[in-house]
Formats: sequence, structure tokens, C-alpha cells
Amino acid sequence: MPSMETEGFDVMVMLSILLRLIRERLPLLPMAVPFSGLVLFAAAMLAKLALFNRWIDVRYMEMTMDDVLIACGTLLLLSGWTLPLPVRARLASLAAMNVLLTLILYADLLYFRYFQDLISVPVLLQARQVGSLGGSIAALVEAKDALLFLDWPVALLLPWIMRPRGRGSRAAGSRSVRAAVCAAVCLAGFLMTALPIREARTGWAGGLFGADWWNVSIYNVVGLYGFHAYDAYRHVKRAYASVPLAAEAEAEAAGWFTRRGAARAALARDSLFGKYAGHNVIVIQVEALQSFVLGREWNGQPVTPRLNGLLRESVLVDRFHHQTAQGRTSDAEFAALCSLHPLASGSVFVRHADRDYDCLPGILKEAGYGTAAFHAYDGGFWNRNVMYGRIGFDHFFSKKHFAMDEPVGWSLGDRSFLRQSADRFRRLGQPFHAFLVTLSSHHPYHLPASADAFDAGEFEGTMFGDYLGAVHYADAALGEFVDRLKADGLWERSIVVIYGDHDNSLADWATYERFLGRPLGPAERHALLRAVPLIVHLPDGAFGGEVRTGPAGQIDIAPTILHLLGVDTGNRIMAGLPLITGAEPMPDSDGRVVAFRNGSFTDGRHFHVARPPEEGGGVCYDIRTGEPLTPGRCEIALRAAEEELAASARAVEHGLIGKWRRAGIDSTKAKTADRFG
Repeated sequence: MPSMETEGFDVMVMLSILLRLIRERLPLLPMAVPFSGLVLFAAAMLAKLALFNRWIDVRYMEMTMDDVLIACGTLLLLSGWTLPLPVRARLASLAAMNVLLTLILYADLLYFRYFQDLISVPVLLQARQVGSLGGSIAALVEAKDALLFLDWPVALLLPWIMRPRGRGSRAAGSRSVRAAVCAAVCLAGFLMTALPIREARTGWAGGLFGADWWNVSIYNVVGLYGFHAYDAYRHVKRAYASVPLAAEAEAEAAGWFTRRGAARAALARDSLFGKYAGHNVIVIQVEALQSFVLGREWNGQPVTPRLNGLLRESVLVDRFHHQTAQGRTSDAEFAALCSLHPLASGSVFVRHADRDYDCLPGILKEAGYGTAAFHAYDGGFWNRNVMYGRIGFDHFFSKKHFAMDEPVGWSLGDRSFLRQSADRFRRLGQPFHAFLVTLSSHHPYHLPASADAFDAGEFEGTMFGDYLGAVHYADAALGEFVDRLKADGLWERSIVVIYGDHDNSLADWATYERFLGRPLGPAERHALLRAVPLIVHLPDGAFGGEVRTGPAGQIDIAPTILHLLGVDTGNRIMAGLPLITGAEPMPDSDGRVVAFRNGSFTDGRHFHVARPPEEGGGVCYDIRTGEPLTPGRCEIALRAAEEELAASARAVEHGLIGKWRRAGIDSTKAKTADRFG
């Protein structure tokens, strides 16, 4: 990455060029005034786009001459309409556009630093959440970002500095001339944008716009503002102009879910099916808990001492993966509770909260369980107030239901949150299903001194060190919660599931390598970011200390719990399979594929990393050696992952579960009418 001094020098040189342009153009004929404003605007924004591309630092996406042409063309298209305006109005309009486009660019930059993606329309529909990101946003701001705003004083003062000089300068030619100049500039902008994009679409970027690729891949073809225009078009097309799902595609999805349901139904003969019927179900989703910290020591201290101890009386599912996308925590909840994949863009909780799903709380509610969700944050965040009721929770205890007696991070500290949640369990009756979402180990991982008991040593003062401290705190809170369950007599009467929701958004590999004590190859890095723990404690302590090897993912959590309770899921629209059965290894582990929403997947032997066409397509790695293999080695698993993702996406986006459910009811009514008619 370039240094702050280098970037500062580059921008100072650019500003000196801009000031020279001002001095050179002031004495010129009035007709030069509109172009001087336009040139200044385009040059300033082009410099910012170059800085943006440099700072996101995505491999194979260096700014080329085609990218510069597209950026210039887009800026001309966005600003060409100002040419017919009077001078002062024109410059004021360009200044306003400068401010607006800079804010869009900066919002994308901050979002990328956290999510490694660009803001899409579905994310903007969740914009009310941005204000709640507070500390995380502050942690993402860097001193060099000030370079993006250095030209604002010039842009805002220019309308007053460049005073019109007489009628000629005000008119800047006849209306017809100004209209012709405006049309010529816009045409030039269109050609500068369209021709390179057309060439890319017919070459290396073929098929890019017809699939759910990474948003940054779209940006790499059409530029930043071109991406947002395309994303808006894509959203409108999906939301308002989308065609109904073809009967053939619906039949393919139905067939896939039928086969997956049959695989679950076949396991009903398993010795563990129904062994724990009627027991309570307590599921805890832990913020940013990743597998690499389990069993590790740093600076002479175990990072997760209580979880390490819990593993001796529980089952650990190894090679377990989070399957989240842009919805992050809400994606993990959806995958774990509803056994379906999240959306490629946005959150199911926000975009499709009006749909029907076969989710764990709803199924247990049908079986007579009391159901409750606990999360000490604003109930409207990720639309939980709506979605939790939709998927079957009787009660949702949000921030307003908790006493804020231990402020930590975003909200209430995990210790107090878990303690106060346990206080409410007795009101749910038995059996009950409780779903708890922790928060203290959330980015940016700052803990108050009263909660930070971990000495990070050489990592002290870094975000990675703060992460270790936050996980250590969450671990202690979970340990106290387990002690409470034992004291209340619930430990022996409950299935307790603990898992991580997603990665920690930290990708400084040198830091990871120092912590782990070994270098990490590309395959291991991808696997590390996806690996989160799944710990399952059974009421009688069965299989305590056992490790079940994967591959597995969050969509398998609900089927696992329902299998242990003896609830048949053969006719449920779920994508997962039970992970804890009487058989070892896990069912269907030979040939099993764990798919991720970005197109990557693992089958336990290989890790396939999806990449856009401009990077040569996906890479298939051998997990054991870390070496890349020929694409054909992953071809069968790739098709299986694509079929799974397609079936899940169709079920979610087209509301197929509700449609199939209503069709089943209508079919039953028709059969009853025939019988008694």
C-alpha cells in the first residue's frame, strides 16, 4: 500500500494543476468558463476514484486506461447537463455534485473496509441501521481519508470567485450552441463509457451481468458510479419487473428439496432419532466467534478456557463453516434456524420477511414448545421485530427488556445479557426453545477496562488484540451461563448448541501467522475465514469430547436439533442434513458439499474459491496440501453446490414454500371433497 506521504504528494500535485487551470482560464473568453468548471470537476473526481481503487486494493483490479476512460465518460454523463446553465448556477451545481458523489464514494469505502463489498440497493433499504454502527464506522475511518475532501473548499467557493463578465459570459453563446455543446459532451461521455464496457462484455467479462457475482467485479467493469446505476436497474428489475419463475426452474427446485428431504427422512431409522424428544432447546449464536481461537494460548493465557472445558462434555463439529453473505449476523440466524441459504445481496430478514419458511422455532411451536428469542439490541435492527414473529417465536426480548447494568461494546455485556435471559427461562414453561444472540465480541472489539481481562502482549492496542480480548470475555460469559444452567437443573434437560455467526472482518495475514505460529497459504486463508465452531451438548452428556469431522455448515443446525428431538423433516423445505447421528462419519459426508453464497464451496477434501471471469474463474484447492488443482477435480462438487444454491434462492426469492404449502392444502381439500362429495 502506498504511504500517506506519497498519497499526499500525489494529491498536492493534482491540486496545483487544478489551481493552474483556474489561473489560466480566468482571463480567457467567457465560453471557456463552462469547460473550466467541468474540467475541474472531472479532474477532482477522477483523482478520488483513483484513490478509492488504490485503497480497496483488490488484486487484478488496478486502474487501467479503459477504467480511466469509463470513469471520465461516466463523469461527463453525470455533469454534462450543467453546460446550458448560467455560469454561477453551473458551478454551484457541479459543486453540489462533487459533494454528493464524494459522499457516495466514501460510504462505499467504509463499507468495503468492513464487508469487502460495495453498498447495494438492498443494503440502502437497511440504511436505518447505519446510525447504529457507530463505533464500527469510527474504527474504519483513517487519517488519509481527508484527502477525499481537500477540494471541497475550492468547489464551494468557485461559484463566487468566477463571476460572470457581461452578457456574453452569461449567455455563453446562443441556446442552440449551448445545447449542441451539451449534446456533444454527453455523446462523448456515452461513447467513452459504452465502448470499453461492450468490449469487456464480449470478452473476459462475458456472463458477468447475468449472474450473482461479487459487486466489486461489476465495479471493475463499469466503474463505481456505473455499478450503482446498474445495481439500481438490477434491483428495480428484480423487485418490480421480474418475470415469474419458469415452471421448469420451479420443478427443479422442488425436485432438489424432495431428494434432500428423503435423505433426512431415511435417517429417521437412526438410533439417535428422537432420543431426546421433549427436551428443551437452547441455541446461542456468538458474535464473530471463529474456530482458530479454540484451544489456543497467547501470551501464556488460553483464549477460550471455558469453551475448552465445555468441549470435554460436548460434541465439536470440526470443519464447520459460516454461510453468511451481506446480511452477516441476520444471515447466520436465517441459515441456522431456517436451513436455507441467505441472499447474494441484502438480508432475507429485510427483503423477504413476508414469506413463509420452515424454521426451527415455528416447527417446535407446532410441537408444543414455548419459543423465545433474546438479543440485547434495538428490536428493529435487521427487522427482527417482524421476522422473529414470522418464523415462529412467541416472544422477542430486545434491548428495552434488559437492565443496562453492564454496558459493553454495542450494548449490554454478554455476562449480564446471558444472566438476565436465563432469569426469563422459567416463564417459558417446559419444554422451551430459547435462541440467544450475543453482541459483546462485535467489531471493533473495544471493551471497557472493567471487562478486559486478557493480556494481548505484542497485539496490545491492535484490533486483533482487542478481538482476542473480546472473545476471552465472551468465553467467560458463556462459562457463567453454563454454570447457571447447571444450577437451575436445565443442563441435564436441554440440548445446548453454541456456534459462531461469521468471521471477524480482519484479514491481516501476518498477524494470523504470528498468532498461529505458521505461514498460511491461499487455501488455508479462505478456510480460516469460513471456519466457526459448532458445539452441541446433549442432555446426558453423550459423545462428550468427541469430534465429528465435517464438512458442515450453518444450514445443518436446525435439521440436527430436530433429528435429536425425533421431529420428521422429510417434507420440510430445508437444505441441511443432521450432523449428529448414530453413524460416524456424518451422514452423506462422502460427497457432501458445503456451499457458500458467493459460489465458493468445500467438500471436505477440496476448497473451491469462486472468482470472477477476469481472474480466470474459480480455483480448486487440495485441502490437505493447499495446492491448486485442475478445475475438473472440483467439477462434480461445483455442480452440486450450484444446484443447492439455485434451489434455495428460488425458494426464498419466489416465495415457493408458501406456494407449495398452499398447494398442499388445496390438494388435501380436493381429495376430501372427492371422498365425501
